[in-house]
Amino acid sequence: MDAILDHNVTMNGSVDKWSLNGHTSGQHFDPGELRVLVPSILVVICALGVACNLTAMFILFTNAHKGKLSLINSLIFNLMFADGLVLLFSVPFKAASFSKATWTLGWAVCKTSDWFLHTCMAAKSFTVAILAKACYRYVSNPTKQVSIHLGSILVVLFFIWLSACCITIPHWLFAVLQKGIQGLNCAFVVPPEAREFMSVYVKAYPLSVYCAPLSFALLYFWKAYGQCQRRSSKTQNLRTQIRSRKLTLMLFSLTVAMALLWLPQWVVWVWDRHLAEKQTENLYFPSPPLLLILSGQLLTFSISLVNPLIVLSLSEEFREGYRGLWRRLTLRKQPPPKAKPGPHNPTSMLSPSPRPEESARGMSFTYSDSRDQLQSDGGGAEGNEADGVSLKEGIVLPDVEQFWHEREGGSQTAENDPVPWEHQEKEDPK
Repeated sequence: MDAILDHNVTMNGSVDKWSLNGHTSGQHFDPGELRVLVPSILVVICALGVACNLTAMFILFTNAHKGKLSLINSLIFNLMFADGLVLLFSVPFKAASFSKATWTLGWAVCKTSDWFLHTCMAAKSFTVAILAKACYRYVSNPTKQVSIHLGSILVVLFFIWLSACCITIPHWLFAVLQKGIQGLNCAFVVPPEAREFMSVYVKAYPLSVYCAPLSFALLYFWKAYGQCQRRSSKTQNLRTQIRSRKLTLMLFSLTVAMALLWLPQWVVWVWDRHLAEKQTENLYFPSPPLLLILSGQLLTFSISLVNPLIVLSLSEEFREGYRGLWRRLTLRKQPPPKAKPGPHNPTSMLSPSPRPEESARGMSFTYSDSRDQLQSDGGGAEGNEADGVSLKEGIVLPDVEQFWHEREGGSQTAENDPVPWEHQEKEDPK
């Protein structure tokens, strides 16, 4: 018992997992096919998940930039952020470890890969629990305007990630490189002096990371949904009630999907730890089936793809943001349409001079004969064109203005009078 304990089962899935066919309930898998199939599935999950999470994060960031900062949106952003970290920094290394029979990624990746994955998953679990509490408070009184500062949100997120990093330290502490049957393997090895600690940790870790947070979240989401159903008073805002119900349904779906998809991996994790304890007592205990191991790994990573799909499909706000983002990426920006002339939409800027149509109407009604004479003396077509332009643009020419001023003031002489026939009756002797 002086040697360090190696239960020959690693959480990265590469240590002799391909050689478990001999003692996994008669299952027969071709290692060559699995080394191609499993990484291919992981690559598809990674590509689709990164695109969906970046879209959701962009929409949330845009809403926050517009002033729609809230604790619920910030927690959803943190959930998408953790999913993005898993897809960008954990799935590629996992796919590489599945594609090789030995560990070729080095000591640093072996030491941090499982710790990083479990840290992100724990952060997601704690985020969902706080999200459930925030949702219940919002549903209980949706009309209450709760103002929260960015500093408070950052403090909440900091404690979420700090707790997740601390509770998963054993995954970093007991990960070592060792020689296996086919070469170097990254194994989870517990030294003899830490066995008592691990016996407690194996029981406390699933309870604190999986069972307690998700049970807490499911309970509060169920209470919030019941609160939405009971709010049937006519004095309440129906639109706010519908919004609260949709928000609760979306977050409840996120929690249920996470609990179901993460469950097989926890079964494998507890099975492996229990197997290690039995091996220390020289007792036989069967290894977990290979199909369960692979499905647990794939379903755990698929959570990071399912979460943004649920958010984008069940949230009207996210759908509108997605449509706007899609139009922005696929369509060129078109110039705004020209405004049509109407009673409330003038075609030109207002000026001190009277409107052209009013001036033209008054002139034609009062001085129709004089206008005809003025146009005939003004140079033919050029004069008509100039007058037409002046009337269109609302500009009164100086000569015309002087003519009507003298005409109204009666200062014209007989020689310069352009309309002498109007004064003939006055000049003729009786």
